[in-house]
Amino acid sequence: MIEQIYTYFTIETLYMWINLGVIPFWLILIFFPQSYLCRFIVTSIFPFILLSGVYIFILYQSFLIGYDFDGNFSLYLGLSELSRLFEDSLYLMVFWTHFIAINLFVGGWMVKDSQKFSINKFLLAIPLIITYLMGPLGIFVYWVFRIFYAKRINLYE
Repeated sequence: MIEQIYTYFTIETLYMWINLGVIPFWLILIFFPQSYLCRFIVTSIFPFILLSGVYIFILYQSFLIGYDFDGNFSLYLGLSELSRLFEDSLYLMVFWTHFIAINLFVGGWMVKDSQKFSINKFLLAIPLIITYLMGPLGIFVYWVFRIFYAKRINLYE
């Protein structure tokens, strides 16, 4: 039984499931940001428990094949070292899972924050979609919208 699970959860399969698995969360954030479903499932810790499980599984798989975790710190030495690290599919999956989790967290934060300032949910959909696709650019777009709704600029909030 365990052998079948390991043969099923290849890196490619895991990549596909992570990408497909976050889509329902993003759809709920975009179309139903004020619903109880969004509040109790998407903006809670639930999706991050799932993504943490994936992260742990990838790290465990890396440990089993003898991955050099100390070599990861070489990414700070230059762009060529970062490129070398991205040649490894397990490292790339750790990065991708990290990216997906951070973007989803930021999307949840944007929904919660927008409710404080009564930002229109149709207007909120624009930075949410951009955050899903391009991360930091979506946060910037949201921040611009937020300035107009809050009628003030707060750099530390």
